Amino acid sequence: MDAQPLFVVEIEGFRVFVHLLDPTHTKNKVTRMACPFLEDPIDEEARYRFSLQSITYIHNLIHPYITNITHRGRALTSEQILCAALRFFANGSFLYNIRDAEHISKATVCRAVRKVCLALKGFLHIFVVFPGHKPLGVIKEEFYRIAGFPSVVGCIDGSHIPTIAPTENEADYVNRKSIHSINVQIICDAAHIITNVEAKWPGSVHDSRIYHESTLSNTLQSGEIDGFLLGDRGYPCQPTLLTPYPEPEQGPQQRFNVAHSKTRGRVEMTIGLLKACFQCLRHLRVTPERPATSLWHVGEQHPALHIQDPEEDPIHPAGFQGGRVVRDLICHYSFSD
Repeated sequence: MDAQPLFVVEIEGFRVFVHLLDPTHTKNKVTRMACPFLEDPIDEEARYRFSLQSITYIHNLIHPYITNITHRGRALTSEQILCAALRFFANGSFLYNIRDAEHISKATVCRAVRKVCLALKGFLHIFVVFPGHKPLGVIKEEFYRIAGFPSVVGCIDGSHIPTIAPTENEADYVNRKSIHSINVQIICDAAHIITNVEAKWPGSVHDSRIYHESTLSNTLQSGEIDGFLLGDRGYPCQPTLLTPYPEPEQGPQQRFNVAHSKTRGRVEMTIGLLKACFQCLRHLRVTPERPATSLWHVGEQHPALHIQDPEEDPIHPAGFQGGRVVRDLICHYSFSD
């Protein structure tokens, strides 16, 4: 007996069918819905942190890369693999409410998470693009509307993601709070869209070193992109990365710092929203090698092996002086009375 459609959902031209198995054998078989996230769209958004439309879009994007190549009757479908991974991202635990994954084992969920991460990594260069998918003038205008700071193309900050202690180079992952972590560099635009990410450095590495070693730093310093990044005092003040005045004088310097703080607040809000949405980022229940291998390029050497003094701030005097000049010029022309 052929399976009959349970219901049909129309999403912007996509027709999604959910079928029941042969009802005459339900006592002997485990009923697996083809799209488990369609049971209750409102409830599923709370569970997976994505709307039904977004989940369907992600599945259409990566299902060729996560589908199990097996004919076993109990093999997970691509939909179940995606939902198991999204469930982990949202809650941060492999065992959280496991019945939603049809009582599958922790190992199976772990494999599903890794498979989805690797599939999404393949699209990173398409979706995460600096300075963004919008025209450069639009990006600057959106930042300018926040507090009147000119020519901003992104805001930068580092965020520590706690992890389990690694088996190798353990001391490299101990950050200033004496916990093991990965230090992730994030750059975003005024709409909280992440435009650049570096997620390969141990927690002991200073934010400024991560930026200095990044490809983006060279791109900005070469003049390929016309504009500035805004960062906190953990970064050196450079012609393309402006930091606030450490001891601002009353008047233009104070107004510069206020506008800088309001504008740079976008990246702090972005990181906060990201961690609130995906609880797994509050504490990865795996060693740093596991998430890192999903993000490093093939053949790239472990950055921890090159650390000499992780607390040293790699400030280059020439660039620092040039940054002060640029900062003073913007302060004079944009924040004077």
